[in-house]
Parts: sequence; C-alpha cells; structure tokens
Amino acid sequence: MLRTLCKSKILNAFITDKVLHYSGSIGIDKAIIEATDLLPSEQVQVLNVNNGARFTTYVIEEKANSGKIVLYGPATRRGEIGDGLIILSYCLMETTECRNFKQRLVSLAKNNQLKAPK
Repeated sequence: MLRTLCKSKILNAFITDKVLHYSGSIGIDKAIIEATDLLPSEQVQVLNVNNGARFTTYVIEEKANSGKIVLYGPATRRGEIGDGLIILSYCLMETTECRNFKQRLVSLAKNNQLKAPK
C-alpha cells in the first residue's frame, strides 16, 4: 500500500515579491530549496497564514541566500507581500518505508533566512 506523507515543510516564510504576468508558480531561495529537499518544478502546496488561502503550484529556484519567496502568475492573487506562508511537499511511500521516514522541516528566521543550527 502506498501512503502520502508530508516530505518537506517550510515554516515562517514571508512573501517578498509578486509578478502577475507569468505562467504561474512560486519562487523560493535556492538555499531553502536545498535545505528542504525540494527540486525546481516540484509540486508544492502553499498555505497563506494571513488569509487562509491554499493553492498548489510548482517551485522555481531563486538566487541562493536572497531570502526571496515570490508569487508568480495566478498565485499572486492568493497573497500580499509580507503575508506569512507555510510551504509543503508530499511524497508517496510504501507503509514499510514510512515507519523510518523523517520529514524535512525548516523554520525560517528574519528575511526568510535559514536559521543557524543549534
């Protein structure tokens, strides 16, 4: 049996920019993409903490350590600059794999920067 698990989760992300005339997606700082085991073009679910909007789109890589979280295309209608986001990705796994699976969780610091490890 395959199960759907939350593979990666980005917390405390904030929208830094919006570009309406684009085919649609979310731009994420490359350093955040790597820390959360995401890939460019990977499907993600985006939850807007400010307005409750939820939408599915795909990842576009922004410059590493830029702190950019950018809504593109129709996604721009789902949030405003400064809105807080939670970004999730999912994967399918066999039940036996699920038992030892560890979700990749990243909580961002000010300006969408990765928090230093403790």
